[in-house]
Amino acid sequence: MKHGFGIREATLVRAALLAVLVAVLEIACRTGLIQRFTMIPPSEMVVSLVRLFQNRDVLADAGQTLLSVFIALACALVAGFAMGVALYAFPRARRIADPLLTTYYSVPVFVFYPLLIVLFGLNAIPKTVIGFLYAVVVMAINTLNGLERVPFVYWKTAQVHHLSRMQTALHLILPCAGPYLFTGAKFAIAYAFVGVIGSEFILSTGGLGYRVSFAYNNFQSDVMYGVILFVLVIVVCINMALYAWERVLMERRGGR
Repeated sequence: MKHGFGIREATLVRAALLAVLVAVLEIACRTGLIQRFTMIPPSEMVVSLVRLFQNRDVLADAGQTLLSVFIALACALVAGFAMGVALYAFPRARRIADPLLTTYYSVPVFVFYPLLIVLFGLNAIPKTVIGFLYAVVVMAINTLNGLERVPFVYWKTAQVHHLSRMQTALHLILPCAGPYLFTGAKFAIAYAFVGVIGSEFILSTGGLGYRVSFAYNNFQSDVMYGVILFVLVIVVCINMALYAWERVLMERRGGR
């Protein structure tokens, strides 16, 4: 009971803090503390977001971006998980890869975007590849961290009960490493959106990033902030769904 109350209490505190922040921004924008040229009031962002759903071009851009993010994320989750398992199974390979993994995000992946355009053309593939490159490593790192923190007694228990590799993985290893896998997935979602939308800012002819860039260059603040709010809502909803799923799994296994 205490645990459940604690979760609800934390949720209410987060919601209250968000409401206060939105109210402060609304007042600051309405009173002129924040110039309209810089930011429009949050209430107008919501109105703009609603209007966007009536624009077929914006909906087409949203579909294009979400499809690229979905493909990049799905590939990153699978490849990142496989990479983490491989590095755990082969310690020598991990010793070679460790310096590369620790410095990976210091490399500006966007510099490869022109090369990807030359290879694949001016279409959705280059930005999807960028989204994949951003998301795959964080999933691999968290998978590796999760496997490393599986107690040795779990492996011993599997040997004592003569469990197959599949049974060991499904009933012991993955549930134990689950929190790290969920963390990797949540970070991968954010990185996939960053990679895809960031790429659309550069040379893409469509997508939400292109829509934001176009609105910014044409001083359409309402459209720009409406699209930004749309992206934020999608990412927050996906992460909240993952968080809720993670809590359900933790409660089933008796976690806190």
